Amino acid sequence: MTVTPSARDYSLVGESARRAVESGLAAAEWYHTDIPRKQMKELMQRSDAPAIRDTAIWLGLLVAFGAAGAALWGSWWCVPFFLCYGVLYGSATDARWHECGHGTAFKTQWMNDAVYQIACFMIMRNPVTWRWSHTRHHTDTVIVGRDPEIAVMRPPDLLRVVLNFFGLLDAWHAMVDMVRNAAGVIGKEEATFIPESEQPRAIRIARIWLAIYLATIALALYLGSWLPLMLVGLPRLYGAWHHVLTGLLQHGGLADNVVDHRLNSRTVLMNPVSRFIYWNMNYHVEHHMFPMVPYHALPRLHEMIKHDLPAPSQSMWAGYREMLPAFLRQLRNEDYFIKRELPPTARPYREEFHSEAALAAQ
Repeated sequence: MTVTPSARDYSLVGESARRAVESGLAAAEWYHTDIPRKQMKELMQRSDAPAIRDTAIWLGLLVAFGAAGAALWGSWWCVPFFLCYGVLYGSATDARWHECGHGTAFKTQWMNDAVYQIACFMIMRNPVTWRWSHTRHHTDTVIVGRDPEIAVMRPPDLLRVVLNFFGLLDAWHAMVDMVRNAAGVIGKEEATFIPESEQPRAIRIARIWLAIYLATIALALYLGSWLPLMLVGLPRLYGAWHHVLTGLLQHGGLADNVVDHRLNSRTVLMNPVSRFIYWNMNYHVEHHMFPMVPYHALPRLHEMIKHDLPAPSQSMWAGYREMLPAFLRQLRNEDYFIKRELPPTARPYREEFHSEAALAAQ
């Protein structure tokens, strides 16, 4: 029998959201690779040392490159320093708000909270909104109508994808959300995942951030120089490319409306520099299966469970060679997706949990 899938409605208050709840896809039980309890406890062991080391390197490089760029401001020699500063500001922060939001980067909670707040400001993601948004993302990963963090919808908007390499649309929407929240307004979709008791905090933080940005703009106007904005605000644009480059690989071109992360997430082997910037989130299947495992333990987790996972993409380029043709096919057939092959040692996919759309695409 041929099943005609319904069109995807990515609104969190629309028809797809209703169908996800009715079909049992919302807050479903996800597949996990079996790991002995003792080994899992060892993997979940938290430590301050790795994150303190990596955060000191990150902040030290951020200050060094920013200071060098400012000192050379007015000459072309400042450009390479600001390019590096931008990636550390506009891309490295994407992984740092994420891991510290999980509370796993540091053992000491105030350290997680401090880095989380700093990174959220730099990446322009309200720390209250995104803490709850990301909780929903893990509960309902790439479930249409439930996941507020789907980066590429179907059919894919490729112009939007390209513009986000320069942070243009994401930063614009972040500014609009900040001004709206600062005015005391929580959006309808935000209200579906932010508890009512937390909404005043989201509004208060938006007002603080707006004051900082207005002060930075005022300083730039007073000095008659773009330099203050090159250090605060604009790096979110000119430094965004790396976090978009890596972030698209997380779920791009893979299945939606399934409850097996081996189908909807991608692990990619990366060079050491990108792994530092990305804080090991290239091990993305592993992270989604076991989100309480700290970033520094993800390579060990990968080695332990790779017998049950699809083979990782061997590089970012290999990941894009797989993903980009899938995006192009989805322009013609939005139900198309890449089904990653499992090794002979793996347990089968949970096919019975495919959505009607995924079944029709096979």
